[in-house]
Amino acid sequence: MKKLLTKGQLAVLIVFGVLIVDQIIKVWVKTTMYWHESIRITDWFYIYFTENNGMAFGMEIFGKLFLTTFRLAAVGLIIWYLARIIKRNYKTGYIVCLSLILAGAIGNIIDSVFYGVIFSESTHSAIASFVPVGEGYAEWLYGKVVDMFYFPLIETNWPEWIPGIGGDHFIFFSPIFNFADAAISCGIVALLLFYGKYLNKNIQPLAEEVKE
Repeated sequence: MKKLLTKGQLAVLIVFGVLIVDQIIKVWVKTTMYWHESIRITDWFYIYFTENNGMAFGMEIFGKLFLTTFRLAAVGLIIWYLARIIKRNYKTGYIVCLSLILAGAIGNIIDSVFYGVIFSESTHSAIASFVPVGEGYAEWLYGKVVDMFYFPLIETNWPEWIPGIGGDHFIFFSPIFNFADAAISCGIVALLLFYGKYLNKNIQPLAEEVKE
C-alpha cells in the first residue's frame, strides 16, 4: 500500500499544523482578553492571559534581544538537522519529535519578532488590537510571548511544621504556557524517552560532517 505522506511532507504538516493552532489561540487571547484576565474551565484548568519576555513557561534569564537571536539561530540549526535526517531516512517517530520542537520554537519566535510591531499593548484596562506595522507596543524582535494555559493541579498550604515555608501558599504546577511550549515539551520528552540511544548514535556522524 502506497504511503499517504513522505517523511518530509509529514514534518512540514506537523510544523504548519502546530503553528496555525498556536497562532490562532494566541491571537484570540491577545485580542479578546485583558492582561491577566482569567477564564475558569475547571478547578484545575484556566485560560489565564499573560505575556513574558523570556523562554518557555515564563522563565526570564537573559536579555530579550539575546533570547530572540538565540531562538533564530536554534531554529536554523534544527531546520538543517531535520532536512539531513529526512534525507537519510531516519525513523519517522524521531522526525516527528524534532518537527514538534521546531514548530514550537518558530511559534514563539513569531511572537518575539512580530507581535510588538503589529499589536497595541495589553493592559488590565485595555484589550490589544491590530495596529499598522511599526505602531505597536515594541520594536522588531522585542515582542512579548503570549501564554495562556494554567493548570493549578494542587493548591494548598505547606504544613506549619516545615521550617522556613510552613504555612506558605503552594501550587503544584504553576507555570503558564502556550501551545508552542507544549509542542516543544512533548517533542523533547518523547525524544528522550523513546529515542535517547538513537539520538546519541546518529548525531555524531552529523556533528563530524559539520566540522568538515
